[in-house]
Amino acid sequence: MRNGSGESLKVLIVDDSASARAMLRSIVESDPGLRVMALAPDAFAAAKAMKEELPDVILLDLELPGMDGLTFLRRIMEQRPLPVVVCSSFTGRGSEQSLAALEAGAVEVILKPKAGNDQQRAEAQVHICDALRAASQSRGKIALPGALRAPGARLSADEVLPPPNPAKVVPATEPVVVIGSSTGGTEALREILTALPPDAPAIAIVQHMPAGFTAAFAKRLDGLCRVSVSEAVDGAPLRQGEVLIAPGDRHLILRRVASGYRVNVAEGPYVSRHRPSVDVLFRSAATAAAQNGMGIILTGMGDDGARCLGELRKAGGVTLAQDEASSVVYGMPREAVNMGSAMQTVALGRMAAAIMSFARRHRTGANA
Repeated sequence: MRNGSGESLKVLIVDDSASARAMLRSIVESDPGLRVMALAPDAFAAAKAMKEELPDVILLDLELPGMDGLTFLRRIMEQRPLPVVVCSSFTGRGSEQSLAALEAGAVEVILKPKAGNDQQRAEAQVHICDALRAASQSRGKIALPGALRAPGARLSADEVLPPPNPAKVVPATEPVVVIGSSTGGTEALREILTALPPDAPAIAIVQHMPAGFTAAFAKRLDGLCRVSVSEAVDGAPLRQGEVLIAPGDRHLILRRVASGYRVNVAEGPYVSRHRPSVDVLFRSAATAAAQNGMGIILTGMGDDGARCLGELRKAGGVTLAQDEASSVVYGMPREAVNMGSAMQTVALGRMAAAIMSFARRHRTGANA
């Protein structure tokens, strides 16, 4: 991927650890479409580098000496907004700082990689380079072909779940909503969920994020919303007025039990380059909910969720995609529209109303 002039995207890496800077540089430079513009051990060195040349994307650690990374991020957004990807740890204070960074304007937050085996290094390479591309795209850059392959072969939802059986009859039951999102999704989800009333339908969510971050994200939303929001645990029931968010690094599967739903939290291979995968959640909804389900695909890079959203539509469910104008990155929604998986596009500010309208129509029809 290259910037508007056809050159490689320029990346400024800001991290106080020399070993981390070297590791991140190696990862970024493994992608021919990315170029490390400069390395900075603190905010002051980063500001000096930016006076000489502006980066296309900043890869920022939050734990910096002198001026901390969150303060530096806020100053960037006040003085010269640029795409920023926060690369941090997600334990304790790190999780809270990462949430604050998203609220301050960071496009994405990713887990700082650790030294590991070849598979772990390959996964870190994909996560970081994909995040940098998505961040640049969020400010109007154009994505070009040639993205890195995911670790191993690119796998479909078939690796986790069998395709829905079109001959199976799913009886009417309570409505359920499944939502998938990626880059820009944390703020999009906050806007939707805070607008919902306490009697909103049951909702299951896959947001692409690393392990260790989803619990803090769910807790933050729970404090803001009238619905109950929590990180999903295996076997948990999913009921009206409740929202379950897939744990980082685990797939989320919707299961039908009697007249209601439960979720399974499962390990498994990467699907559509991700774990958790939106495709896995949407396929499970097509099987478990069918016409009782609504699928929504929000902002994000790539195509995760687009294909299996179509399976939910074929099963009789209602399917929506976020519109381009309100998407931070119009990648996943665009793919869903192009595949014919989405019945219509909806602006972010109207998603909550669409959810409640679906729930009312469904309950009226079920009781008719």
